Amino acid sequence: MENFVQQIKTLSNRIQRMKDNIKTEEATKTSLIMPLIQALGYDVFNPEEFVPEFIADVGIKKGEKIDYAIMDSGNPVILIEAKCVHEELSKHDSQLFRYFGTTKAKFAILTNGIEYKFYTDLEERNRMDMKPFFIFNLLEFRDNDIYEVAKFRKNVFNVENVLTTASELKYTSEIKHFLTEQWEEPNDEFIKFVLSDVYQGIKTKRVIDNFRDIVKKSLTQFVNERVNDKLQQALNSSGTREEPLEKEESFKTKEIVEDVVTIETIVTTEEEIEGYVFVKLMLQDEIDSSRVHYRDNKSYFNVLLDDSIRKWICRLGFNTTNKYIQLNDEAKTTYKINHVNEISLYKDKILEVAKQFQ
Repeated sequence: MENFVQQIKTLSNRIQRMKDNIKTEEATKTSLIMPLIQALGYDVFNPEEFVPEFIADVGIKKGEKIDYAIMDSGNPVILIEAKCVHEELSKHDSQLFRYFGTTKAKFAILTNGIEYKFYTDLEERNRMDMKPFFIFNLLEFRDNDIYEVAKFRKNVFNVENVLTTASELKYTSEIKHFLTEQWEEPNDEFIKFVLSDVYQGIKTKRVIDNFRDIVKKSLTQFVNERVNDKLQQALNSSGTREEPLEKEESFKTKEIVEDVVTIETIVTTEEEIEGYVFVKLMLQDEIDSSRVHYRDNKSYFNVLLDDSIRKWICRLGFNTTNKYIQLNDEAKTTYKINHVNEISLYKDKILEVAKQFQ
């Protein structure tokens, strides 16, 4: 699994470099899509498991071709429709929809080499859903997304296993999308729902409009307070240690306390958590994952061992336009990065730093 994760991150870096130089659909297939299929373990040169231009008769139309079909025992199990890297995918799903019901395939993928939309037939048997159950973007992904893609690897792929998680993935994604929209601009129905237990009067349009900013502010405060609680718990647990605090640790603890009090100015971002997970995964073969912790403050994000600031491995600076990672080596070396994925470029150096604290 670790090798697959690294392959995906390497492919992501490759796409970032190459995408602007790719001009055609064929170049997209060769440079971007085929490498992912190979990473999934399929032999793209073996027609028993991978067929380019798979023929699928659609109604009275004969000889309709799908870009790729992944095969199992002579039957297609995954259909893949490919578009140029610069094309939006939303206008092409109807074409794949026509193909789906004519084969025994249970999954279909629409991709432009960067974004991969995964479809199945959750709503009506043998009829492709109009919405994908999972979307994977090779330039914007979390580690959990990689684990979902990994279920399609040749050596572990099982139709029933993937189908059991497809429904949850689909509706979880839609719920998160809905909550994101409400976070940014709550609609009238959402405000009515929130007010149902806190305001006993009639929810007129005027009342809803008056409460709109209050609801938005309440959502923000709620999240900030949850972050506050997490930081306070980490602080309390670190305060139970019997070992004396050294000067640097004492200073950092004081800084964290000040930051918790002013929680509005410090929020641990998704990008910082992604960075933390990247480092944790890099270390897992050499370092017990339970030893890897993080602490955030206003200036940078610490990844450390044993929840001790004296054992910090690296610092992530993601709060400015000039992102960086600083290692706790002798020179306190700092590397500029453009994307959180680039942390993987320094895996050996990060591991070397961590080993000094074993």
